[in-house]
Amino acid sequence: MAALITKATGVEPYFVGKPNPLMMRHVLNAIGAHSETSAMIGDRMDTDVVAGLEAGMQTFLVLTGLTRPEGIERHPFRPSHVVDSIADLVDLV
Repeated sequence: MAALITKATGVEPYFVGKPNPLMMRHVLNAIGAHSETSAMIGDRMDTDVVAGLEAGMQTFLVLTGLTRPEGIERHPFRPSHVVDSIADLVDLV
């Protein structure tokens, strides 16, 4: 859809959704939180982890979703923590 609008207008869109750090900063401000005391938990390296890292947060990659352990090495960045299940986060809190 964005390509159609770009073609018609000649203007590239600015994407605000994940992994754009602007979206993450807006949410942190809306809930009165700070990136130093917040964390991003997700199952995708290409959206969840990169969004958290670009917003300055710790990141937790949960391996019960899309990203497999061997998929982590395909990216030039790394999550702060990798856990097998969301249940593993209880011990870290």
